[in-house]
Amino acid sequence: MKTIAVIGGGITGVTTAYALAKRGLDVTLYERHRYPAMETSFANGGQLSASNAEAWNHWSTVVKGLKWMWRRDAPLLVRPAASWHQLSWFAEFVRAIPRYRSNTIETARLAVAARQHLYAWAAAENIEFDLKRQGILHIYHDKPGFEHAAQVTRLLAQGGLERRAVTPSEMRAIEPTLAGDYYGGFYTESDASGDIHKFTVGMAAACERLGVRGVYGRPIESLSRGTHGIAVGAQDDRYDGVVICAGTGSRRFAAMLGDHVNVYPVKGYSITVNLTTPESQLGAPHVSLLDDATKLVASRLGQDRLRIAGTAEFNGMNRDIRADRIRPLVDWVERCFPNVNTRSVVPWAGLRPTMPDMMPRVGRGRAPGVFYNTGHGHLGWTLAAVTADAVADAVLQSRRP
Repeated sequence: MKTIAVIGGGITGVTTAYALAKRGLDVTLYERHRYPAMETSFANGGQLSASNAEAWNHWSTVVKGLKWMWRRDAPLLVRPAASWHQLSWFAEFVRAIPRYRSNTIETARLAVAARQHLYAWAAAENIEFDLKRQGILHIYHDKPGFEHAAQVTRLLAQGGLERRAVTPSEMRAIEPTLAGDYYGGFYTESDASGDIHKFTVGMAAACERLGVRGVYGRPIESLSRGTHGIAVGAQDDRYDGVVICAGTGSRRFAAMLGDHVNVYPVKGYSITVNLTTPESQLGAPHVSLLDDATKLVASRLGQDRLRIAGTAEFNGMNRDIRADRIRPLVDWVERCFPNVNTRSVVPWAGLRPTMPDMMPRVGRGRAPGVFYNTGHGHLGWTLAAVTADAVADAVLQSRRP
C-alpha cells in the first residue's frame, strides 16, 4: 500500500493525512468544501478537554432526554423521527450503558495521550491557534451534580487524568471574572483550549508542505473497492487504500464499502462573542469553563473573542441555527460574566459525528485497504491527534507481509 485517499477535511481528516504523510505514504485529501475545517471543525467550544471524557451512556441521560423532550431550550433535546437511523442509534446507545465505566476510562486515556501529539505537531509546524494551557474548570450549582462529578473524577483518574475538587472561593481565585453562586467545582490544570479552525487550517498547510494533494470543492458521491484498489468518485481515481474521516457522512461511505458505522449527527450550537470594548476584554474569562447543568463550555480565543458552545440536539441532518437554541447561550454569558458586552455575537451550529457508545471508530474496515477514523462526537478536537496516529499505524501494519 503506497497511495491512500483520506475522505474529509475536518480535524480528523487533516490530522490523519498529516500522520500518513509523515510515515511516507502518498496521500490525497478529499474535502467537499472549498477549504478545510468548514463544518464541525469550524466553531466548536475550543476545549482540549480530557476532563470531559465521561461517556453519555448512562440512565440519567435517558431520563433527561425524556424529561426535556418538549422543552425547546433544553440542554439535551430529542426530536423524535420515524427513521431507522435514529431508532437504531438509540437502541445501540442503551445497549452500551453497561460499558459506561470502561468507555469513560478509555476515553480519558486517549485524551491524555492525544496532548503530546497535538502540542508536538503545533510546535513542529509553527501553528498559532490561540492555545491557552490554563486548565478547565467544571462548575456545579448543587450537591447532586457535584457528587456525580466526584464519581466521574475517580474514573478519569483510572485513565491517567488528575483533577481536583475546588471550593467556591478557590473557583473565583482560579477565574476571578466568574459571577454567581456555586456549590463547588473540579479543576483540571492539565487541560487546555484553542481555536480548532486555526489549528486545522494550519495542519492542512503543513500537509501540503509534506506533499499531500488536497482536492477541495469536490463532493464524493461514490466509493467502491475492486481488484485494482479503491475507486473514489465519478472520476474513478484509484488508490491502494482509503481512510474515512467524513464526520456525519461516514455512515453513508461505510455502507458503500460494506461496513456498518452508525454515526449520528448530534447538533451543537456556539456563539462567538466579539470583545469589542476594554471592559469586555477585562470581564471575560481566561480559564476555560464547563457548566455541567447547562452543558455549556466557554473558551477565551485570543484577546478579543469568547466562544460559548454546547447543548445536544437530535434532529437528523438539520443544520438550521435556531434563535431559541442560541438565546440560552447569550443569557449564560450575561449571567456568568456581566461585564461582557453581548452586542456583537456570531451564532453557529454544527453536527457532531457521534457513535452510539461514544467511542470513535478507529482502524480497519471489513475489506482490505479500508480504514476509519470517525465518530468522535463532542471530543473530536480532543482526541483527533491520537486517533490519527493510531489509524496511520494500522495502515502501516496492513502493508507488512
